[in-house]
Amino acid sequence: MFIVIGGGPAGRIGAMRLAQAGAEVQLIEKHKIGGQCLHDRCMTICALNDVARLVEYARTQKNLGILDSVPAVSYPAVKRRMREVQEKLSSVLDAETRRAGVEVIYGAEGRLSGDRAYVDDEEVRADAVLAATGSRAAVPDIPGTSLSGVYTYQTLHAMDDLPRRMVIVGGGVVAAEFAHIFHAFGSEVQIIARHGLLRDLDDKVRSAALRDLAGVGIREQSVVTGIEGGGRVRSVLLAGGEELTADAVLLATGLAPRSESLQGLRKGPGGAVIVDRQMRTSVAGVYAAGDVIGPPYLTPAARREGVVAAENILGHPTVMDYTGIPQAMSLRYDYAFATGGADGGCVTLSAPAPAGPGSFWDVAGGWAGLAQVRVDPETGRLVGAAAGVPGASTLLSYLGYLMKRGITVGEFDDIVEVHPSTDGVYGLARYAADMLRRQKKE
Repeated sequence: MFIVIGGGPAGRIGAMRLAQAGAEVQLIEKHKIGGQCLHDRCMTICALNDVARLVEYARTQKNLGILDSVPAVSYPAVKRRMREVQEKLSSVLDAETRRAGVEVIYGAEGRLSGDRAYVDDEEVRADAVLAATGSRAAVPDIPGTSLSGVYTYQTLHAMDDLPRRMVIVGGGVVAAEFAHIFHAFGSEVQIIARHGLLRDLDDKVRSAALRDLAGVGIREQSVVTGIEGGGRVRSVLLAGGEELTADAVLLATGLAPRSESLQGLRKGPGGAVIVDRQMRTSVAGVYAAGDVIGPPYLTPAARREGVVAAENILGHPTVMDYTGIPQAMSLRYDYAFATGGADGGCVTLSAPAPAGPGSFWDVAGGWAGLAQVRVDPETGRLVGAAAGVPGASTLLSYLGYLMKRGITVGEFDDIVEVHPSTDGVYGLARYAADMLRRQKKE
């Protein structure tokens, strides 16, 4: 008998792999299968951003005289319909998981005390345990975060309607994504970033992304010292005494591993369960995967971690490799990027992306996106790529894998890409190959 605690991406996929191998598996899920990705984070952003993009595309075409008006957003209707779809997706995942042979137990809490597993207060015998208890929104230690009208991604569903003024606290991808969404919906949005907004992105990719946030107030190197209000949020206080009026505040200040129920395991300072590359914890027979082990907090990585844990539980030695795993951000365009290893001394080339589906009408405003490649000039290997275009996420999934396999830019000569598309990476890679060939001849 194998016990899996948590029905998010890591736990569910790990449980299915174990069951498909013929093992008896119980998956313990306190709430709903699919985890935060489906119910609170990834799919919520996808749902809201689909609507935001529709509004923005309509606005562009109205400005060009093509459409007569821009549709108004009914936020309560968006919320209601979004929840209906999320519940439907959850039921699909439940059926898929059970078909694989997993016994799913809802409404119970799985916990660990060393190598002893419990379901609620009952100890259960398990040959191995996979802990995939996920993460929660990290709430900063500032006064006023408990006021009505202050939200995280987990509590945003409680917001009844669009605020007139929203302040988003945070400087990462999630802060940018929600800022884009609510600005498109018509709210006045300001981002407060303690350091720089999207500071981990390549400068050109960041600059391209900021175009999609035009109209959003961005305050960098700013510290929130408190949130004011009586029974409900009224304003946000900044260091230096400035006060920003707000009807709603969204805390996009990162994630914290949810590991309180996992006792007796070695953990890092922030509570992340420490594992090796085989997903083994400090306790024999106990494995961990997904957000509970800390960054990168990416759903595809969590799924793979769940598979790696399951393979090792089954006695098939497998290691987790994070090389080439792409990351993405959804604004008006997708912004996606991947690296295939060390890139010291490499050459970076950037160019505008070609117009295509989703960006044709933006050419009238002088912009159709960005393509970027990073190349090792000695070997010609593609070691990094990025794109800021509609559909960039799909493109970078495959490019990340090809980089992991050691593809060179010269090999792009033999690739004929689909057309029409917004992809400029393939053409840029061929340009890089020609450039390297010319340099070798000189």
